[in-house]
Amino acid sequence: MLGELKGDHLAVSEVRRFRNQPLHERDSLRWNIPQLYEEILAGLRGIGSYLEPVESISCDSWASDYLLFGSDGAVISPAYHRSDPRTAAGMKHVFAKVPWKTVYEETGTHQQSVNTLCQLGAETSRRLHRARHLLPVGDAFNFLLAGVPRIEMSLASTTQLYNPVTQAWSDRLLSALRLPPKLLPPLVPAGTELGMLRPEIARETNLEDVRVVTSCSHEVAATLAGLPIREGENWAFLQPGRTTILGTQLAKPIINEASCSLNFTNELGYGGSVCFYKQTAGLFILEECQRYWEKINQGLDVGLLTHLAGSAPPFESLINPADPRFSEPGDMPLKIQAFCKETKQVVPRKPGPLFRCVIESLALLYRKVLQELEYLTGSKIDGLYLTGDSSNTLLNNFTSNALQLPVVVASTETTAIGNVVVQALALGHLKSLKEAREIVGNSFRTETILPHAAAWTAAYERMVALLPAEA
Repeated sequence: MLGELKGDHLAVSEVRRFRNQPLHERDSLRWNIPQLYEEILAGLRGIGSYLEPVESISCDSWASDYLLFGSDGAVISPAYHRSDPRTAAGMKHVFAKVPWKTVYEETGTHQQSVNTLCQLGAETSRRLHRARHLLPVGDAFNFLLAGVPRIEMSLASTTQLYNPVTQAWSDRLLSALRLPPKLLPPLVPAGTELGMLRPEIARETNLEDVRVVTSCSHEVAATLAGLPIREGENWAFLQPGRTTILGTQLAKPIINEASCSLNFTNELGYGGSVCFYKQTAGLFILEECQRYWEKINQGLDVGLLTHLAGSAPPFESLINPADPRFSEPGDMPLKIQAFCKETKQVVPRKPGPLFRCVIESLALLYRKVLQELEYLTGSKIDGLYLTGDSSNTLLNNFTSNALQLPVVVASTETTAIGNVVVQALALGHLKSLKEAREIVGNSFRTETILPHAAAWTAAYERMVALLPAEA
């Protein structure tokens, strides 16, 4: 993505898009790092061909995964995917040495086997002894471009090795797992200049005098930096995907028994802020329904499915999307039907009612998570920003009605916008995040959805009754 700031107007445009396809090798799942690197260079060559001056470059990425680098600066292969089977064994290894309660007290991040901490529990001592640096993916690509190994705090705080209160690596966890301190490079805040683009890359791409900057290296923190939030607004954000993230931004982390039991995460954001959120069920359920229908040659495109769902009777059947059965691949329509039969509801048979059942249930689950968020923060949320994939218009409208809140549908490129904003702040082109957000608000279109149906409260009570007693 290419960002351009002219006066009080910001524009971002796509230069190159490519698939990030993991590799299956024997029983292992790995990232194709050489392919990603070559694609990034191709994108930079494309930018260089414009013959327009470029000041800076920054990479951001997803969390949990990392690259190991040897003393020669080369990547130590393989670069494991977080869904590699080894992660489950890594989690058992870690919790045999450190109780989960201690891990949460130290890091304030939710429990899952894919976190960097658990992946390191599955690493071999041979690979770790060979490694000079461990870098999360976004920071690893900044290192490949600039040659300076640094970890920006937003990605650091997703590793489950970082203490957001002390804003430093957790000596307690590093010691318990006998991880060499030299493995983790120095920490830097978002908006740090790392240095110039490596000379050989500058020559190849025709990008001279370009600096590499750490933006918010984790995509969630970058997204929040790119939202057009108004001063004094008490807001939350919802990022739908295969799993969904719902949270808000705080001045300080919340780490206590309640936040631990509800599985909320504290992640560092721009300027030392805290992205406080929960990861919950998302579009994976819908994707699995579509995959199954395609498998039996009854596939329907999303537009038609949305139309059929919109025409189906409301609140006929509901599920608990967070039920573990819905997080595993398989015959998802059958799983939904089994849940409805077990809970003595109407069993949906056709794609329209099935799709509507899932979408309504997801929206109601988001209401539950929002109530947990308000309880933990002691603050009433006035509005919600929808980021990321907002193409499911029916779910967007259902979410507004289920939460009884206005929902602002932000630009689908909010992550890239936030990345560019932090670079502009680092280079002094913008003076404050407040100014940046005003410019974002004036530069990119948003859509506001207002709630209009009151029947969702009764439906929510029905859905809550379907949850396990301890939920």
